Amino acid sequence: MPAPLPPPPPAYAEANTENYAQFEDNRVVRTAEQPVSTFSIDVDTGSYSNVRRMLSRGQLPPKDAVRVEEMINYFDYGYPGPANRDQPFRVTTALAPAPWDGKRVLMQVGIQGYDVERAEIPPANLVFLVDTSGSMATPDKLPLLKESFRQLVPRLRAQDRVTLVVYAGSAGLVLPPTPGDRHGEILDALGRLEAGGSTNGGEGIDLAYAMAKQAYIENGVNRIVLATDGDFNVGIFDQRALETKVEDGRKAGIALTTLGFGEGNYNEALAEKLADVGDGNHAYIDTLMEGRKVLVEEMSSTLLTIASDVKIQVEFNP
Repeated sequence: MPAPLPPPPPAYAEANTENYAQFEDNRVVRTAEQPVSTFSIDVDTGSYSNVRRMLSRGQLPPKDAVRVEEMINYFDYGYPGPANRDQPFRVTTALAPAPWDGKRVLMQVGIQGYDVERAEIPPANLVFLVDTSGSMATPDKLPLLKESFRQLVPRLRAQDRVTLVVYAGSAGLVLPPTPGDRHGEILDALGRLEAGGSTNGGEGIDLAYAMAKQAYIENGVNRIVLATDGDFNVGIFDQRALETKVEDGRKAGIALTTLGFGEGNYNEALAEKLADVGDGNHAYIDTLMEGRKVLVEEMSSTLLTIASDVKIQVEFNP
């Protein structure tokens, strides 16, 4: 009898190329020597839902994927807000014993911005820049993205303008600037999106900014929403050039929000950086419920920028 066939080789998971920006913990300082501390206000929440995705699958997140400020930002603490737009922020402070050392005290500083009612939001010029490269084909990427965006469509208004740009090997215009109340046309355009090809994000960003400028609304909300796994892998990819493009757009009144999807090749470092440069926010969508939270429940608060480059300075009394 012939010798039995050897067992099949073990199945190996695809290489994980997820990319996170490295950070270092802030050192402890003596307030008697350095009584003034300055903090930048960060409104990103992506770390929480991304870490949740890993933990729910029994995976230990990489150290640089866990950012405490975004874990805290994810939740609503019910801070009282300012009475009107003349006072854009209200500060709430509290002191409590440190749970690990009763001789130490923790200070909480809560910042609540003015909550703009939906009816008060100016007309919005929204350009959705969607990654349709081959890496977006899995259910947790383009299919989830499309279902998440569909939840937003019924809330779009006649005074809004919606544009849909896609990019893979090349960029394309799927939906030219369209009144927001044409829900059927917008949904049809979303339904036509399919994944395939390599990723040339730089070309897509060029077209998105061109469309945003074409449909620019004076005194309105002008924003590009970039949805991607961040896997920029073909074309002339120069991150600094991309940042410069986004920075120039911000100076021209066009903000950039980034939405992360998927796993395996998720480039959070790039998505976060572009959102920071673009005076926008970054979120990660791992479920349809998270998509609703980001694109429907929180869209009013993330669309309208009430202040830019906010920093809080705390002076401790030694």
